[in-house]
Amino acid sequence: MYVRPAAAAAAAFLGFTLTVLGGTAAPAATGPGAPAGTTGVLGPVVYAHRGASAYAPENTLEAVDRARRLGFDWVENDVQRTRDGELVVIHDDTLARTTDVEQVFPDRRPWRVRDFTAAEIGRLDAGSWFGPRFAGARVPTLREYMERVQENQQRLLLEIKKPELYPGIEAQTLELLEKTGWLDESHVSQRLVVQSFSADCVRIVHGLRPDLVTAFLGTPAVADLPRYAEFTDRINPWHTTISADWVTAVHGLLGAHGKAMEVDTWIVDDAATARKVRDMGVDGIITNAPDVVQNAVIGF
Repeated sequence: MYVRPAAAAAAAFLGFTLTVLGGTAAPAATGPGAPAGTTGVLGPVVYAHRGASAYAPENTLEAVDRARRLGFDWVENDVQRTRDGELVVIHDDTLARTTDVEQVFPDRRPWRVRDFTAAEIGRLDAGSWFGPRFAGARVPTLREYMERVQENQQRLLLEIKKPELYPGIEAQTLELLEKTGWLDESHVSQRLVVQSFSADCVRIVHGLRPDLVTAFLGTPAVADLPRYAEFTDRINPWHTTISADWVTAVHGLLGAHGKAMEVDTWIVDDAATARKVRDMGVDGIITNAPDVVQNAVIGF
C-alpha cells in the first residue's frame, strides 16, 4: 500500500483539527436561487472544494460522498484530459502528488496526466496518500464523477484546469455534460457553474453555451471588471486578495446574463476567515472543510 507519510500525517492532523473546530455536520448549503449579488438566507453559499477534501482524498468519489453525508449540495472539481482523450477529475497536471504513479510507472517521469491513458490512470491508487482507510480510491473519469453527483442529487462547480494544455477541452467538456444530462434547463439554471483561471476558456464556454453560468477565477483590477462582465457571471478570487470595496465593485456590475455579478472566494478553511469574508459581502465560500465554514457563517 502506498502512503506518502508527510501528506498522510498532515491530512490526519487537519481532519482532527477541523472536527474539533467545526463540530457536527452542518445543514445543506443554500442554492443559487437567491438573487445575484446577495448571500443566501443562512449566509454565503458553501462549496465543498474538490469534495469534502479535508476529510477524504480530493477529487475522488469518496470526497463527493463525504460532502453529501455532511449535508452539502455544492461540490467543486477539476477537469483535465488523458493521452487518449478521456476527461478525468484531478487537480494537478501531474499524477505524483495524489496517486502512487511513481511506484506503478517508475520510468514515466514527470508523470503528466496528458501522457497517460485513462486505463493506466485507472490502475492508480488515489487514496492511500491521504490515509489507509482510503486505499484503492481511484481518479474518476468525468463521466463517473457526473453520475455520482447526479446520484447524490448534488450541484457542481466545475473547473476546467489548465485549458492551454488541452486544446478543445471546453467543447469536449460541454459535450460530455450534454451526454450525461447536465445541460438541460433544470441543471443549467440551478445545478451547474463552469469556471477557469483562463479568461479565454471562460469566454469560449460562454460562446458555446450562453445559457450556462460561468465564473472567472482571479482578482481583476476594478478598472478591468467591465471586460469580464461581458462573458462571465461571477468573479471568484483568492480570499487574501479582496476587500469589501472590491466585492462591492463586482456587485455593481451586470454580468453576462444581465444580473448583478457575484463573488465566490477560496480557499477558506477556518471560522475566523469565513466570518471575515462573509462580512465583506461575498456570495459564496469555497472550502475544503464545508462544515467548519457553514458553522461559522450560519444565521447571518
